[in-house]
Amino acid sequence: MEKFGEKIGVTKSTISNIENGNRGVTEQMFKSICREFNVREEWLRDGIEPVYDLSEESGIEYIELLMNGVDSSFRDIILDIIKSYSELNDDNKKTVVQFIKSVMKKQQDRN
Repeated sequence: MEKFGEKIGVTKSTISNIENGNRGVTEQMFKSICREFNVREEWLRDGIEPVYDLSEESGIEYIELLMNGVDSSFRDIILDIIKSYSELNDDNKKTVVQFIKSVMKKQQDRN
């Protein structure tokens, strides 16, 4: 509870009061939870899928969070690849995907 509260800027006792029904979640808390955990407000409030914001920009931020703790040089390479891909137009994205599939097929055929 304490770590969760810290992430959204409230105390452990505030979280406890919300859990016990003594206090409601404020608008600011909803926004903080969505921002810190990259979840959609519609999901948090009403359970409407999808859970996560699936925009490319948000996806890149989520991947950065997932890769926290990974060797920094490897993480930077992966993030640069993803960011560069997201900047391509649709035709170029298709070309990159076809290239990757071709390489993967050659690897499978070799094994």
